[in-house]
Amino acid sequence: MYYVKRIKDIFLSNRFALKIKSGNNFNIESPFHVKGHRYICIGHNFSACPGLRIECWDKYAGYSYFPQIVIGNNVSCNYRCHIGAVNKIVIGNNVLMGSQVLIIDHAHGEGNVDMFQAPIDRKLFSKGPIVIEDNVWIGDGVCILANVTIGCNSIIGANAVITKDIPPYSTVVGNNIILKRRSN
Repeated sequence: MYYVKRIKDIFLSNRFALKIKSGNNFNIESPFHVKGHRYICIGHNFSACPGLRIECWDKYAGYSYFPQIVIGNNVSCNYRCHIGAVNKIVIGNNVLMGSQVLIIDHAHGEGNVDMFQAPIDRKLFSKGPIVIEDNVWIGDGVCILANVTIGCNSIIGANAVITKDIPPYSTVVGNNIILKRRSN
């Protein structure tokens, strides 16, 4: 049974890799979900455990967007990671993501402006792009929201919520709490 699943995963990974711009040694285990293939670019040596969701929303609720997701080389996503864009998400080289990581550059509506409209009917709103620089380790259950840059060689602790920029060489826990900055 293991070999049947493995062959299926290889087939589906290769089929997905043909639809997007991707490098060599591309491996995604099923099940996975991808939306907006043409807006996604993935580098060499990408791997993902089951449950990956990568979504580029170019149309939603009658509105148009110009999304882009760029993932560098040697990136690994653990179980049930979700990357969603209406703006832009850039993930650098040598990034390791734990399970259930959420990286999303948008929300349903602009705060108080759309409060009386059902969330599903609201325009998707992005405060800005997300940039995750090289050599970043993202722990389990981390949520990274719009308009942030995570500096190179940083560690984001499990279940952290990132809503503002993180300097390079930082160790972060909780809600943007920087424990210490390491020197290079």
